[in-house]
Amino acid sequence: MAVDLTPRQSRKAYGGEGGSYYEWTPTDLPMLGVASIGAAKLSLAAGGLSLPSYSDSAKVAYVLQGAGTCGIVLPEATKEKVVAVKEGDALALPFGVVTWWHNLPESTTELVVLFLGDTSKGHKPGQFTNFQLTGATGIFTGFSTEFVGRAWDLAESDAAKLVSSQPASGIIKLAAGHKLPPPSAADRDGMALNCLEAPLDVDIKNGGRVVVLNTANLPLVNEVGLGADLVRIDAHSMCSPGFSCDSAYQVTYIVRGSGRVQVVGPDGKRVLETRVEGGCLFIVPRFHVVSKIADASGLEWFSIITTPNPIFSHLAGKTSVWKAISPEVLEASFNTTPEMEKLFRSKRLDSEIFFAPN
Repeated sequence: MAVDLTPRQSRKAYGGEGGSYYEWTPTDLPMLGVASIGAAKLSLAAGGLSLPSYSDSAKVAYVLQGAGTCGIVLPEATKEKVVAVKEGDALALPFGVVTWWHNLPESTTELVVLFLGDTSKGHKPGQFTNFQLTGATGIFTGFSTEFVGRAWDLAESDAAKLVSSQPASGIIKLAAGHKLPPPSAADRDGMALNCLEAPLDVDIKNGGRVVVLNTANLPLVNEVGLGADLVRIDAHSMCSPGFSCDSAYQVTYIVRGSGRVQVVGPDGKRVLETRVEGGCLFIVPRFHVVSKIADASGLEWFSIITTPNPIFSHLAGKTSVWKAISPEVLEASFNTTPEMEKLFRSKRLDSEIFFAPN
């Protein structure tokens, strides 16, 4: 039975004055369940704080908008890392990491963070389960005051007061004047990579640009088990048809712009043909070939690939498999003439991955 690949927008899961948490679910996007991928967005208003929590899944976080602070407590760490984050930052968050996120009170824009990750070991395939440490749904609301008091060496009355003192759930707005710890440049080292400032892995004039996250430029990617990239293509440019040749799924979030997408699967069947725009999420099944063409606004997307060092094979351009296959095999495979084979081979000799409009 064919799975619906239609791109979807996220739905609000919860929120309040401090901000909101949005998510995609397998009900709306069935491929999330098939690929065991989770996807969510956090949007914090000025002064908003996402309370400390951990997840059942390893994730990659990407800052879509704004600037703020992220607190990170790695497993077995004795001190949190406080990292300044801004638009374009990518962070790898392994299993067991406790995080909090904060948008500065003086901010004039929301802090919006995208989370994509592997839910294959989680409670619900295709959806993150987050465990809050405090608040109305915090872990310790489920323990008896006896257990909490013994764990924290508090009188039961004090334990009960502490556990119940935060009535909000998940996200709050800080009281005026409440200060959080300032970020540290040393804490940021090795924890975040800004994809808008990093060296480009691909740069095609009037075509597009790519920054790839891998174990070389963000070592924690290896612990997360995911690769990622930020791709920006110019107006009316095309991204070459290609596929992941290491059995990986491609999970793509459209950051901004718009364009057309086609995906082709086994037996030459086109399984998706649609327009995409900012806020859409879609998943390309394993070994399926995908291509995109930008509208006049250009097209920008952030993707994760379910392997830390992905390898792609392209089916157009100077690095395509066609350039490697011998002329005789091409002639026979296409059942064409030597003249047509030479014409075909003579094209796209200088173009790689992205093709500017003629």
